[in-house]
Amino acid sequence: MVLLDFVVGIPSPKLHVPHAFKPTRDDRGWFINPIGPNPWWTVLAALVPALLCTILIFMDQQISAVIVNRKEHKLKKGCGYHLDLFMVAVMLGVCSVMGLPWFVAATVLSITHVNSLKVESDCSAPGEQPKFLGIREQRVTGLLIFALMGCSVFFTSVLKFIPMPVLYGVFLYMGVSSLRGIQFFDRLKLFWMPAKHQPDFIYLRHVPLRKVHFFTAIQLICLVLLWTIKVSRAAIIFPLMVLALVFVRKAMDLCFSKRELSFLDDLMPERKKKLDDGRNEAGEEEEVRLAGSSGLDISRGL
Repeated sequence: MVLLDFVVGIPSPKLHVPHAFKPTRDDRGWFINPIGPNPWWTVLAALVPALLCTILIFMDQQISAVIVNRKEHKLKKGCGYHLDLFMVAVMLGVCSVMGLPWFVAATVLSITHVNSLKVESDCSAPGEQPKFLGIREQRVTGLLIFALMGCSVFFTSVLKFIPMPVLYGVFLYMGVSSLRGIQFFDRLKLFWMPAKHQPDFIYLRHVPLRKVHFFTAIQLICLVLLWTIKVSRAAIIFPLMVLALVFVRKAMDLCFSKRELSFLDDLMPERKKKLDDGRNEAGEEEEVRLAGSSGLDISRGL
């Protein structure tokens, strides 16, 4: 698409990149005085918004790490929650001193990266679905990704020809592809899906459909409220609203039983739940069979 746009000469908006490797403003250097011309008391006043930003960055980092390191991905190497958070904190300090955008967790990029490294079995029989084997755990792709991102400052003469619609399309594809396998998105589709066409989700076996819709509606309302606050002038309280979701989740204990929440809001993968549910049903059938055999033996003895 980029080559077609360049050859045809379509007057599309292009990516705006600087022409030289220097600060974007001529009146500042590479490093910025944290206080600057502001009075001394602004340091104390900044503690409140700094606390809000800390809450937001902490939750963003931890949520991204939990999604990437979920048991469903069958990762063999251990996770480094504390090390990741420490590196984010160090880079935030460096970016703040240099006046650069903050270094935070890229949730969509991380999920897309993990999905691209999935290993599946080769299909041998016709119609057989490939079996998920795990994630190809290595550091080469991550190192090359950020190395190329750093080298992009030397490719500005080429990057300026990239149309903005192409970038928007790439971002849209990354966002939509990362929705696959997310339970919230699967439950949203159940609103317009007839009962006979609904997939065999484990929570549909044990939770009434009306309660599944109720749980999904609560999540959807919270998402809309967060987005509304984010795009409004009250965006400064966005971190507090994210923190308030913890209390919303706690209040759900009044509307749902622990067993229902264990199926609707649990970190255990869908496949693992189905296996456990199958074992439980097999155990119950075995107990019924043994009980029936014992009753038959007793009647014969009488």
